[in-house]
Amino acid sequence: MQQTLTPHVYWAQRHEDIYLRVELIDAQNLDIGVHDNVLQFRAQGHGARGQNDYEFSLPFLNAVKTEVSHRSTQRQVNITVRKQLSGWWDRLTLQEKKPLFLAPDFDRWVDESDAEMELLEKEEKKNRLNTESRQSDPSFITLKKVFLFTYNLVQFLGFSWIFVNMTIRLFILGQDSLYDTFYTISDVMFFCQILASVEVLNAMFGVVKAAVVPAFIQVVGRNFILFIILGSLQEMHNKPVVFFVFYLWSAIEIFRYPFYMLGCIDTEWKTITWLRYTIWIPLYPLGVLAEAVAVVQSISVFDQSRLFSIPLPEALGSSVSFSCVLYLYLPLMVIGLLINFRHLYKQRRKKFRTRKRKSN
Repeated sequence: MQQTLTPHVYWAQRHEDIYLRVELIDAQNLDIGVHDNVLQFRAQGHGARGQNDYEFSLPFLNAVKTEVSHRSTQRQVNITVRKQLSGWWDRLTLQEKKPLFLAPDFDRWVDESDAEMELLEKEEKKNRLNTESRQSDPSFITLKKVFLFTYNLVQFLGFSWIFVNMTIRLFILGQDSLYDTFYTISDVMFFCQILASVEVLNAMFGVVKAAVVPAFIQVVGRNFILFIILGSLQEMHNKPVVFFVFYLWSAIEIFRYPFYMLGCIDTEWKTITWLRYTIWIPLYPLGVLAEAVAVVQSISVFDQSRLFSIPLPEALGSSVSFSCVLYLYLPLMVIGLLINFRHLYKQRRKKFRTRKRKSN
């Protein structure tokens, strides 16, 4: 004669759900429901006392929804009950003394702080999926492509004007063109480098799939050289190093931006692609070298002019020259060069490895 017994039940919670795991093998004739805030469970199966009828009831501490979801496997029955209000319960049952058949499910058990972190991660994932679904909308894709194409076109025209203008002046004026580069080119360079800040924002907000750190290093590094080292010191305006800095920067960009423009219209020119992923190998280190020369040449000027000097308390002295900052900045330039060089090299290897694989 069959007798009604109580199975082993294990529980865990999250802010919105209660999870129950009933140890019952090959459960059949399941009858599970919530009535008056009490979970009723009845089933037949093989439990702690062999093949029998098993049942139990759980009066919950707080209100729960009547809808119950459950899934029966060969070894157990998993039950999920939704809380009426999101929150953390001190215990599961209405009575303080827990039933003998109930125990924590340590496979799913988390502390309240861990559950909050899990909830935040779920929200972030949900927001990310919503963003991705919004970005997959055809109208959004079209708008994004128009924006990126326009941005890259403007940058290409700006750096092309710089490169062509400097090249023509070099052929016509010779060495004399090295000394007035800042006066003739700086306005357009200021515009292009300020606009380049958009690239960091695009990477940060996922408009383009690009690493934030390399873009940040390049934009901040160039603007530091342009505005602080060259722009703020009149003594640097007629230095030949300005020509080499501007020329090397523009020589890289006149190949990079056309590559991005073609990508916006799903087109690829093999020559442009090869130049975009190759021309930086000699030019990028040379550009950083020219920047370092500009920094070194500006140190004596900052010492004499005391521009951007850091004031100190009277007990320690009058001020610290900005050149001290530049001495610290020089090794940072080397670190930034290594980070970006490694990033660009990985991009190049990935790009041409993929093309080689496709050709095979």
